[in-house]
Amino acid sequence: MSDMVASPCVSICALDGDDICVGCFRTGQEISYWGRLPASRQREVLMRCQQRMYGAQAPCVVTEARLAEQG
Repeated sequence: MSDMVASPCVSICALDGDDICVGCFRTGQEISYWGRLPASRQREVLMRCQQRMYGAQAPCVVTEARLAEQG
């Protein structure tokens, strides 16, 4: 698997009241940290974006990782 993960950005950049982009379904933090996330975390973000797209609750990958580090 390649280490290059394409950004899911579709140039509709607007966060809703839950801090989720209405275009790509990433959280504001996931957008901000995208280029600094390892490919494995970027793929996790993409999976969560799909879950959010279909109305499921999916916590922010960045927030989850920070909590795990504090752990």
